[in-house]
Amino acid sequence: FFFFFFFFFPTFLPSQFSRTLPLTGIPLAATVAFSLSDLSRCSHSLTLDLAAMATSAFGTTTATSNYRNGGAANARNLPKNSSVKSKTGVRKSAPGSLGGGGAASSSSKDDAGVPGRVRVAVRLRPRNAEEMVADADFADCVELQPELKRLKLRKNNWDSDTYEFDEVLTEFASQKRVYEVVAKPVVESVLDGYNGTVMAYGQTGTGKTYTVGQLGDEDMAARGIMVRAMEDILAGVSLESDSISVSYMQLYMETIQDLLDPTNDNISIVEDHKTGDVSLPGATQVEIRDHHSFLEILKLGEDHRFAANTKLNTESSRSHAILMAKLVVVDLAGSERIHKSGSEGHTLEEAKSINLSLSALGKCINALAENSPHIPVRDSKLTRLLRDSFGGTARTSLVITVGPSPRHRGETASTIMFGQRAMKVENMLKLKEEFDYKSLSRRLDIQLDKLIAEHERQQKIFEDEIERLTAEAERQLSDAERNYVQALEKERSKYQKEYLESIKKLEEKWTMNQRKSVNDENKLRHKDVGSNVLPNAKESKVAPIEENPEMKKLLEKETAHRKAVEEEVWTLKTQLAESRRSEALQSSEIVKLRKMLDDEAHQKEKLEMEIGKLQSHLLQLSVEADETRRQLDSGGSEEVLSGLDSLLHQSRQPQSDNSETGDKESVAKLFEQVGLHKILSLLEAEDADVRIHAVKVVANLAAEEANQEKIVEAGGLTSLLKLLISSEDETIHRVAAGAIANLAMSETNQELIMAQGGVRLLSNTASSAEDPQTLRMVAGAIANLCGNDKLQMKLRGEGGIKALLGMVRCRHPDVLSQVARGIANFAKCESRASAQGVKAGRSLLIEDGALPWIVQNANNEAASVRRHIELALCHLAQHEANARDMINGGAVWEMVRISRDCPREDIRSLAHRTLTSSHSFQAEMRRLG
Repeated sequence: FFFFFFFFFPTFLPSQFSRTLPLTGIPLAATVAFSLSDLSRCSHSLTLDLAAMATSAFGTTTATSNYRNGGAANARNLPKNSSVKSKTGVRKSAPGSLGGGGAASSSSKDDAGVPGRVRVAVRLRPRNAEEMVADADFADCVELQPELKRLKLRKNNWDSDTYEFDEVLTEFASQKRVYEVVAKPVVESVLDGYNGTVMAYGQTGTGKTYTVGQLGDEDMAARGIMVRAMEDILAGVSLESDSISVSYMQLYMETIQDLLDPTNDNISIVEDHKTGDVSLPGATQVEIRDHHSFLEILKLGEDHRFAANTKLNTESSRSHAILMAKLVVVDLAGSERIHKSGSEGHTLEEAKSINLSLSALGKCINALAENSPHIPVRDSKLTRLLRDSFGGTARTSLVITVGPSPRHRGETASTIMFGQRAMKVENMLKLKEEFDYKSLSRRLDIQLDKLIAEHERQQKIFEDEIERLTAEAERQLSDAERNYVQALEKERSKYQKEYLESIKKLEEKWTMNQRKSVNDENKLRHKDVGSNVLPNAKESKVAPIEENPEMKKLLEKETAHRKAVEEEVWTLKTQLAESRRSEALQSSEIVKLRKMLDDEAHQKEKLEMEIGKLQSHLLQLSVEADETRRQLDSGGSEEVLSGLDSLLHQSRQPQSDNSETGDKESVAKLFEQVGLHKILSLLEAEDADVRIHAVKVVANLAAEEANQEKIVEAGGLTSLLKLLISSEDETIHRVAAGAIANLAMSETNQELIMAQGGVRLLSNTASSAEDPQTLRMVAGAIANLCGNDKLQMKLRGEGGIKALLGMVRCRHPDVLSQVARGIANFAKCESRASAQGVKAGRSLLIEDGALPWIVQNANNEAASVRRHIELALCHLAQHEANARDMINGGAVWEMVRISRDCPREDIRSLAHRTLTSSHSFQAEMRRLG
């Protein structure tokens, strides 16, 4: 039946089922458009880089930069020089946009563009602490199916509506995951030359600012879209020849205000009727060079953005924030229902303005989704700024945020329908190009200089190498010639010596033969043989002479043999030299290999030693844990405390590798083996040493945030407060106050401390203590309580402020720092309450006599004291009810000094803004000249 119904009656199905599912491979994106192009298509042989205009849905600044296709952004709207701040026009192009301007008709056929639907992602916020309690018996109103990219909105326990989105992000989705599927692809498109827009929309308190603008100071993983997008942009440009400028504004009560220059609080929108471009001539631009400078700009802007405390959100944004830095990211203020948010007074007027601007945006999107001939773009400045984002040329991505609470099902349904209608809007994406010959000439000059420098460097390297090789060859040739001459001389001497010896032997032989012939002749004469003897004598005398030709032949043969030997010796010497060089190279390689083997053996030995130490430490922990368990079972208090101290010491002892993991494992072992209730029971022991050891253990455990809730549930907070009454030992007072200060960092624990008279007990402890460390712990606990808006009157009534002022008698810098922090927290809460209309009249700090000490220490030598006091003065000065007392107390001079000399820019700016906005302070400064 279902198949029949589905196949033959498709029109009865909901629209979200009859629509084709989106391609899963297309990521969501959100950024500003940045147009650029490659001029390699030109007929010139020289490749030119086209400087394109950086435009966006919100009037982004343009910047000169290198991108993937070799293009550069048009620097037309940027200052000529790299100034830190300049008031130049912020321009955006909006043909064929949400307003349907006439500029679209001026486009040529070549600029037809590429269709691109608005991409929408939905992100679910996890339950907060208040919803955990209020909605404990109810199921979430939404159910996510991320693998199908679907969301189910429950009508009741048995019925629900199903909606499809381009991406569905659960409450467990990381910030990195959100950026990669929502914004990163658009950043890449921006660098390829397309316009783009990213926005966050949703009910107040559902996580829009966290998704888009989280800075990630304490946790790098929590960085939002703004920070991660700028990291990718900085990695994709060359800052040597290019520049990136940033503007940061807010749309507050239908006025555009500069978050980087609060005095610039009414920026006009200027529209070119011929081209349809929208510009913001008064927007401030700040050039950035690295990631750190961008974070400083975001922090400065967040300090100036309007926020208020409502029933739905303690830090509710009261304005639409617009960041423009090659890409434009918009953090829309949250929609809210007045009877739920509890807004009243000025906060109510803010809520009305927010809802009106969001309603105007919704009407425009409805008209675009229904192809209406009239788009009411001029109903709000927000819709005028978003002309190019919906129905224009920008690549637009929208992330809608929802909460799980069934109490806000109506708001969740409205947000979902907004996203569904936005998905029907089609944009026409296209590159926007224009020539910037000055930028082009500058880039070519830079490239030419780089090529010339590189050529000269390579030429110098080549010449140096030729010179080195020539010198080396000459040296080797000289050595070879010298060695040859030496070897030849040596061989010549050797053969000459042998030759002379041979000659000498022959001469001796010839002499002997001659003597023998003479003797024979004489003998013949004596015999008187007659005439036959004389001829024989003549023949014997001639014989040695006839032997001379044989001697010559022998010498010639000896000489030829010597030459052959010399040639063979030279050949052998050459082979020997080659063999020695080869042996030297092999020896060098062997030495390197032996060194590598020695290093690896040393590293292996070192790792084995570390493993042995860790195994020994683990065995020791196991043995001590077993011993502690046995002692606890036997009931020995002193032995238990000894075991606790041992385990606690091990948990605090730094290890060579991963100390944080070791700490957490030791604390977990302490809970598991000893038991928190047994530890807390020792706080009431009769032995003073036992109580001291026990309170130290509890204080160390309270320093871990994960243990605080368990300590409070087990009655640890009550036991610590009782120690302030029952014990007179100052060590116990100091350690117990430190533990209470750690527990007082939680808002829930703060209310419990106040309910049990904790402020009165801390005040009594402070009045009797003399030790600076005890006073520091007590002051820190009270300072944490001062930061709770709900406890102001009760804290003052129980003597909290007077206790803080009484501790300044110590004059120790650490104590004064905690006192100053408490006063700054109290003044900030009063300032927030006055701005919301909850409190009227003079500050309770002034009534309790804190102003003279504040003025006296406003320029304290200790930086930590001075910083808190300066903040306290700025918060007190924001309300006219305190102005007369501050003028009489000499605070005006300190405010002027802070506005000029304070090293922190946010405090200096706050002081300057407060002085210029207060009529009383202005009149007093004019009177004093």
